[in-house]
Amino acid sequence: MTAYVYVSLKKSVLDPQGKTIQGALNKMGYKGLGSVRQGKYFEIMLDQGISREEAHSEIERIAREVLTNPVIEEYRFSLAD
Repeated sequence: MTAYVYVSLKKSVLDPQGKTIQGALNKMGYKGLGSVRQGKYFEIMLDQGISREEAHSEIERIAREVLTNPVIEEYRFSLAD
């Protein structure tokens, strides 16, 4: 089983790196961009012996306690067989 974890800044937090990327894309001629926000992506391979419920619980805990700063970041994840 594989967990895919996406971490991004909360909507209320300014994203200067995203703004810089947006500016660069605009200068390069890309059209139709409303805004750009950057984040982090983690792909976590899980042991075969773990149940889906255990995996969900562990990944939730890892994302909340290790991968994100809860003051400024939020996360979402999915599990795939």
